[in-house]
Amino acid sequence: MKILLTAFDPFGQETVNPALEAIKNVSSTINGAEIIKLEVPTVFSKAAELIFDKIEEINPDMILSIGQAGNSTSVDVEFVAINYAYAKLADNDGNMPTGEKLYPDGPDAFFSTLPVESMVDNIKSKGIPSNVSFTAGTFVCNDIMYRTLYYLDKHNKNIKSGFIHVPFSTGQVVNKPSGTASMNLDDISRAIEFAIEAMLDNK
Repeated sequence: MKILLTAFDPFGQETVNPALEAIKNVSSTINGAEIIKLEVPTVFSKAAELIFDKIEEINPDMILSIGQAGNSTSVDVEFVAINYAYAKLADNDGNMPTGEKLYPDGPDAFFSTLPVESMVDNIKSKGIPSNVSFTAGTFVCNDIMYRTLYYLDKHNKNIKSGFIHVPFSTGQVVNKPSGTASMNLDDISRAIEFAIEAMLDNK
């Protein structure tokens, strides 16, 4: 059993991305499954293309992508990705779509093929805040979730895939306004491991 675990590099004004820092601390083996980690750029389309290449290289059984949601107070497991791109800030290559389909021939949305509710329940049972989210936004996080599910569907691959948004790490909010939500980086890493445990229990 192989799980491809991906995370974005820093973007915007941030010098770190808690998603990327967190997966560095995730165990390389969880309940007998090999965890293969991949850093991807915060760039529309390009990040997904790296995942496509990795899929063909390693043929994983499942894919879990992680991204930052700075306004979040919990680890949010995404339920749906939409066929739409709208950016309020430029990605790391300067792209800033303002309303366009990701794939003209794609459906309006894809649902996660991972056990979303079980993942949330397992994270919460270990004392870490988590919720089901019904919007992955319209930035690169939604882009990578939708494009990955589209690719798997188009190529008839029996690979489950989904996405998790994580909050700012504690160190990121030191100079941000008082009350800015954050989470300890160790807890973010643990939450990802607990999500993977649920994925394996419900495969």
